[in-house]
Amino acid sequence: MNRFSPNPTPCGQSRRSFLWEVGGGFASLGLVDLLSRDGFFEGRTRQLSAAETRQHSAAEAVISSRIPSNVGKPLHFPVKAKHCIFLFMNGGPSQIDTFDPKPMLDKYDGKPYSGDLKFGSNSRPVGYLMQSPFKFQKHGESGLEISELFSQTARHADDLCVLRAMYTDTAAHSSGCLQMNTGSPLTGRPSLGSWLNYGLGSLNDNLPNFVVMTDSRGGPIGGAPNWGAGYMPAANQGTLFRSKGSPLLDLATPEGVGARTQRHSLDLFAKLNEEHAARHPEQSDLAARILSYELAYRMQTSAAEVVDVERESSQTQAMYGLDDPLTAEFGRKCLVARRLVEQGVRFVQIYSGGGHIEATWDGHNDCITNHKLHAGETDKPIAALIADLKQRGLWDETLIVWGGEFGRTATSEGVGKPGRDHNWLGFSMWLAGGGVKGGQAIGATDELGFAGVEDRVHVSDLHATILRLMGFDHRHLSYFYNGLNQRLTGVDERHVIEKVFV
Repeated sequence: MNRFSPNPTPCGQSRRSFLWEVGGGFASLGLVDLLSRDGFFEGRTRQLSAAETRQHSAAEAVISSRIPSNVGKPLHFPVKAKHCIFLFMNGGPSQIDTFDPKPMLDKYDGKPYSGDLKFGSNSRPVGYLMQSPFKFQKHGESGLEISELFSQTARHADDLCVLRAMYTDTAAHSSGCLQMNTGSPLTGRPSLGSWLNYGLGSLNDNLPNFVVMTDSRGGPIGGAPNWGAGYMPAANQGTLFRSKGSPLLDLATPEGVGARTQRHSLDLFAKLNEEHAARHPEQSDLAARILSYELAYRMQTSAAEVVDVERESSQTQAMYGLDDPLTAEFGRKCLVARRLVEQGVRFVQIYSGGGHIEATWDGHNDCITNHKLHAGETDKPIAALIADLKQRGLWDETLIVWGGEFGRTATSEGVGKPGRDHNWLGFSMWLAGGGVKGGQAIGATDELGFAGVEDRVHVSDLHATILRLMGFDHRHLSYFYNGLNQRLTGVDERHVIEKVFV
C-alpha cells in the first residue's frame, strides 16, 4: 500500500508509514541506503513531479482557482484525435455475421466441427457449423465487405478500418469487459477513459472529461469498475450520464436556495474539505469530492443544455432515429455524444445492450433474432454520428471505436438452435475518424472464423494504438503505484498497429 492507496487505514497511515516511523525511523536507515544506491528516490521524484502535481493536488487547485485546468500537458506524438467515442457492443457481437465474411461456412453448414481448437463456454454444447444468415456486400470505393445488418453504417465503408483478428485472454463477460476497458481481466485497474483523462486533461471547465452512458436494460457485467479510476485518484473516473432528462440526479438547485447562498455553501465545504485533505493527503477520493462539488455547480446549466437534444433541428433528430422507438434510445446517446465532444469532452463511452443474454449481444439462444434487434437499434444512429461529425468539422479530431468484449463462434449450440457461443480467439472491431486510414480490413481469421491467423491484434495492442492516435507512447504514459510505473498496456511487450494510421 502506498500513500495514495484507495483503501487507507482508519488512522490515515499505511503499514509502510508505520514501519517507517516506528522507533523514530531508525529501522528505515538501511532501507534508505539500499534504495538510494538503486536510484529509487530519483525516479520517484521525477514521476511524482509529473503525476502527483497534476492529479493529487486537486485540493490545492480548488484553493487557487476553483476551476481545475490540465490543458497543455506534454504529449509524445503529434495529436491525431482530441476526442474518442467508444461504441461498446456489450455481450460480444458475432464477427462472422457483421464484418468478417466466411464463405467456407456455406459449404460446411450443418456439419459437426471436428477441429482441435477449444473455444466457448465449457458448459455449452459445441453444436454444428453454421453459415451466416446475413448477406455480405462490398461497399464504397474500397470494396470493404460488410453484412446487411449494418447497411447504413456501410455507406461509410471507406471511413472504417476493420480489425479482423482481435483476440483477448478470457471468455467470460465480466473479465472480458474489464480487459477491453482497462487492459486487465481483474478489477482495480484504471479504465482507458481514466488514462486519457489523466494524460490529456480537460478542454472544458463545465463538463466531466469522461462520460459513460449505459443501456436502459442494465449496465455491463462487472459494473462501475469498467469506467473506474482504479489506483488513480478518483477524479479520473467516468461520470455516468443518463441520456434522457437530467443527465445526473439531484443536479437542479434546491427550491428556495439562491445562487449566492449556494456559492457560500460550496466555499465553506471546500474550506473544511481542504483542511481535512491537508491532514490526510492519501485520501484521493476527498480531493475528487471537492472537485465534484464545483463541477456539479457549473454543470447545473451546461450539462442540462448538452443533453437537451430537442435543441437540435427536427432533421437532425430524425437522422439519429429519435422518431423511431427502435433506434430512439441509442440514437439519443449518439447525439448527446456528439454534443459532448462539441463542448470539449475527451472520452465518451456508449453501451449497446444491458443486463444479460438476449438483452445484450450475447446471442446464445438465437443469434439471428438477437443481432437483428441490436444491430437494428444501433446501425442508423452510428451512421448518423459519422455523418454529423463530418458536417460539423469534428471528424478529423474524433476517434470512433466500435466493438464488444469478444466475438462469437462459427458453430451453433445444437440442432435447430441458431445461437453462437463466446469466441475470444478471433473477432472484429473497427476504428474510424481522427488519424485512421479507412476503407481497409487489417488481419484475418481462419477460413471458418474461429481464430486469428494473420496480423493478430491483442486488446492491449488496440489500447496502444488508441493512445498513439491521442498523442501518447503507451510505453511512457505511466502512473507510479505500488513501487512501479504502471501502464495501461501492462508489462508485456505490445505493439501499435501501424497500418491503422493515415
